[in-house]
Amino acid sequence: MTDLHIPETLDEACYLLSDLDDAQVYGGGTAIQILRKQGVLFTEDLVDIGRIPGLDVLEVTPLGVRVGAMVSIRRMETDPGVRQVVPLAALAYGRVASPRVRNTARVGGNIAHGDYRLDPPTALLALDATVETRSARGSRAIRVRDFFTDFQQTALEPDEMVTALVIPAQPLPGACRYVKMSSLRESDWPSASAAALVTEEGGRRRLELGLGALAPIPVHLSLDVTGLSPQAAGSAARDAAEPHLDPIPDIRGSSDYKLRLGRVAVYEAVTGACEELNHA
Repeated sequence: MTDLHIPETLDEACYLLSDLDDAQVYGGGTAIQILRKQGVLFTEDLVDIGRIPGLDVLEVTPLGVRVGAMVSIRRMETDPGVRQVVPLAALAYGRVASPRVRNTARVGGNIAHGDYRLDPPTALLALDATVETRSARGSRAIRVRDFFTDFQQTALEPDEMVTALVIPAQPLPGACRYVKMSSLRESDWPSASAAALVTEEGGRRRLELGLGALAPIPVHLSLDVTGLSPQAAGSAARDAAEPHLDPIPDIRGSSDYKLRLGRVAVYEAVTGACEELNHA
């Protein structure tokens, strides 16, 4: 039988996570419910963080966005400040599952889930976002680029919870694209995805690229694409990504099929972002 613990403070939640054996944080609950139905999650203790003050706060400044763990995926998709300051994040969050799921699922649980197919981490990698965490031992900040450590594993300790994401503002001038390719239905997990952020500074053009569903963990790449046409930049990014592509076959397609989709996703995301920047 499952016990539901409902702490009123962050300190109380951290105490529960350190004191209970194999406790799980419960936010929106979308991933937990699926895993329980699949018979792969057996924890007897759920720590519901929905009543903890401050975890549902979304702060937007010209320097970036700080997103509490209990902010909904839907809010990240639709908030005018998010769409203005970090539009790439809004694009990726807007492609998570369906509107019903996006209204229920939360930012903290989404990234803590650690699935290699998630939409948002592709953008968070390109934007160099940071995950803020808390445990009874204290707080720490983990770059998203260091957060995913292995297949379905993250840098979170068993007694640690995500409290917020910090996303730096997209540099200007710049442009972005998020390309998601699904083989079953639009709202399903991607078979391949790519988030591209292209910026210019001091006469140099830089590409930050996040890849999802194309390796056991989300992949980040950084390239100098100065002087390249959008098509040449897309080809260069596709070639640079190739050694990192190791997709896992499943009901959505074979490894070879996902590789082909991945190459197309990278090319389309990068050429699209570069063409937008050229016309800015």
